[in-house]
Amino acid sequence: MELEAARRAVLAAVRGTCAADLPRLLHWMRNTNDFDELVVTNNDVVLKNIAEDLRNHLPIEAMFNSEHQAVQKIHQHPLPMIHVDAFLYDDDFVDSLCEEGKMSRSYCTECGSYKTASLEFISHSFSLMELKFLYHHVLPDLTGKVVVDVGSRLGAVLFAGYLYSSASQLYGVEMNADFCQLQEMMVTKYQFIDRIKVVHADIRTEASLLQKADVVVMNNVFEYFLDRQEQARAWEFIACNVRKRGSLLVTVPSLKESLSKLQTGIQLNQWVEEMQLDYDVYMEKDVDREALEQIHLYKIL
Repeated sequence: MELEAARRAVLAAVRGTCAADLPRLLHWMRNTNDFDELVVTNNDVVLKNIAEDLRNHLPIEAMFNSEHQAVQKIHQHPLPMIHVDAFLYDDDFVDSLCEEGKMSRSYCTECGSYKTASLEFISHSFSLMELKFLYHHVLPDLTGKVVVDVGSRLGAVLFAGYLYSSASQLYGVEMNADFCQLQEMMVTKYQFIDRIKVVHADIRTEASLLQKADVVVMNNVFEYFLDRQEQARAWEFIACNVRKRGSLLVTVPSLKESLSKLQTGIQLNQWVEEMQLDYDVYMEKDVDREALEQIHLYKIL
């Protein structure tokens, strides 16, 4: 049954319910878990298995000591901040860690008192929800296309692209050797080697790769890993080499926000056109609308 026919059938069933039972039916439809098996696919299970494998090779904060600058920037933040990798830990998992005393969502503002405040969480990875939104609702059919993830870290964008799209090649460019090793381990274990390639490099050495990319993904890519002068240079390099007309650029946060505090010569209106996204299209429950709205899509002019 095609989508439109299915929608008509569901509406007909609802409209055919007697008036006395309709409120209970609608309440059930809004709150039931009975539909979960329809939206959880084998690919979701594979991604969750990868996340579990990665958790076993990482400290709970999912950061290595080799990430000197990122660790320092988090510690220098004006308010207490914790890195919680969204690919590894969803909200339910974080709740369980809090119950076990391994993590906290709040901090004491006056040591020894009951006065507390919420910790600020930051993630350098997309969650499973965001990855599905990216490949099912943000990007078009990627058959035969080349995807480049700048700062691929754990490889979540690559693994999801392998499972949820028909992209011919997915390249992850990551300058941290520890994360490259982890990505390679997962690529080998899950037999993704035919379409995924991990490149251990600074993106500023990969002009030819950017120039051939059909899709470039950048999720919180520079702010915590480079000082402002280096960030500006990195963005100028991106703007100079991501020039294939009609190719797509996905960023978190928006380009405007990323560039607002930097001194660059980038003229956004001469480089990209922002594409409007439908953030209401996601059908699963407990959607983090705020997280989805951080995802921005641009077409190269």
